[in-house]
Amino acid sequence: MSAIDKPQMAAMAASESYARHQLPSNAHPVPDRRGANFYDTDPTFKALLQLYLPGDLFQHLQPHLSRMGELAGGRLDELALIADRNPPELEMRTRAGEDRQRIIKHPAYEEMERVAYGEFGLQAISHRDDMLGWSGKMPALVKYALTYLFVQAEFGLCCPLSMTDSLTRTLKKFGEPGLIEKYLPQLLSLDWDEQAQGAMFMTEQAAGSDISNTQTVATAQADGTFRITGDKWFCSNPDAEFAMVLAHVEGDPAGMKGISLFLLPRTLDDGSTNSYRIIRLKEKMGTRSMASGEIRLDGATAYLVGERGRGFVQIADMVNNSRLSNGVRSSGMMRRAVAEAEFVAHERIAFGKRLEDMPLMQRQLDKLRVPAEQARSMVLQTAQTLARSDAGDKDAYALLRILTPMIKFRACRDARKVTGDAMEVRGGCGYIEEWSDPRLVRDAHLGSIWEGTSNIVALDVFRAIKREGSLPVLNTYLHGLLADAPGIPAGFAKALKAALQNASALAERAAEHKTEVLARQAASGLYHCTSAIAMAWEASKMQDAARMRLAQLVLVNRVLPRDPLSASASDIPADWN
Repeated sequence: MSAIDKPQMAAMAASESYARHQLPSNAHPVPDRRGANFYDTDPTFKALLQLYLPGDLFQHLQPHLSRMGELAGGRLDELALIADRNPPELEMRTRAGEDRQRIIKHPAYEEMERVAYGEFGLQAISHRDDMLGWSGKMPALVKYALTYLFVQAEFGLCCPLSMTDSLTRTLKKFGEPGLIEKYLPQLLSLDWDEQAQGAMFMTEQAAGSDISNTQTVATAQADGTFRITGDKWFCSNPDAEFAMVLAHVEGDPAGMKGISLFLLPRTLDDGSTNSYRIIRLKEKMGTRSMASGEIRLDGATAYLVGERGRGFVQIADMVNNSRLSNGVRSSGMMRRAVAEAEFVAHERIAFGKRLEDMPLMQRQLDKLRVPAEQARSMVLQTAQTLARSDAGDKDAYALLRILTPMIKFRACRDARKVTGDAMEVRGGCGYIEEWSDPRLVRDAHLGSIWEGTSNIVALDVFRAIKREGSLPVLNTYLHGLLADAPGIPAGFAKALKAALQNASALAERAAEHKTEVLARQAASGLYHCTSAIAMAWEASKMQDAARMRLAQLVLVNRVLPRDPLSASASDIPADWN
């Protein structure tokens, strides 16, 4: 062999060795879950829905849930990333110089709207009896289950969906028959060219959460309408066809007794635009796909909704509905974050092991799963309670009044940490905007701000205890769940009852003595005990040992005292099994 042939042979041998060891052409060193069906790959969610929904409805919904799961893991996820990078813009004038405002939304956002409003009718499910091929009204849980999947891809659009649903609910509940007859068909339409969206114009610079300090003024007119004048500081979906607006009626008492609720149409009966303007759009940390802006009302025509001077009480129903939706959205975002972390931990190999097989990673994944599963159970429990409350069950109303602020407070707070910690599992790529992780982190921070900050909502738990007598109802309900779950180990059941007793005693004392500084602590304690009992009940019914363990971890890690310097390798007491 010549001297020239030897290097050539060495190069060929090296090339063959490289070819034998390189990754297949379709492999990627960074695990990518793109294209997964978010419903079909979540057997726990399917089992939970089977537990909470009537059997025939559960079976009917399977193709629709699978379709939404497919979209959320595929096309919707792609559109959400595009819309996040291309936020809406406010056009003040036409090219011909006409003073005509419009918000220009990216085609990716509009395509997502067509899926949510048109194909699934998420804004109308609770108000129509002919949705998704089902004859009759479906429980609110169906809407929340589909939203839970949708929000795993896109958060921003869920705000207009929720407000449209909540505005429709409030109009039906408090509006005059003529007003309902006039505007309800447009709100319930599934036709893209006819349907209307809703919004809430509440927030003002001087008022914020202090609704009694609302500065916007409503002036009564001879024809029964009102003219609204003032500035609203933060209005999401500001170009919606309808908005619920709070204003102080001129001549009525100062403070809360002078605040009334109004329906504000964007377009008047003669086809002209109502007298209010979008001053600017907000540049937000998250929910960049969806427009939020400042509104100036300049004698805008509006219609009184419900009883004059009872505006806060009436819009509270809309706000509570939106707060539950906030909990659903936070729960869904936590599920997406956890599922991404679990996927990476399963697919990624380091130091010769899968990440999920490493004890420290197993512990970290549990810390992500626990709050995500707590929120999921609380969504299911609260949605079920909402259905009973709407059917006229007084105890269910009292229960709903405490469950709603509990989930809004704790689940929305938990989502901020879960999404951030889950991002770390992907490593450096988790910090890159090409992936879902940064968007989840940014969007998750919104839940604990909108529809009442954490302090406001924690204090609302106190109000439910004092005004609605919700605490005894909650205790009775939770003891009923424990009695209905004989599969809960005796030691664990005893620990759950003791923890609930302690949490209830704290909440009752703090509410009775108006010790507001304990509001967050009390609300968290009730939330953790409620979710642990609900999860244990579910685990018993489903015969799911893994879920029972997660319920036990709720109590161990979020309720019971722990020594941070303890060297114990076992979290769960032996007598709980």
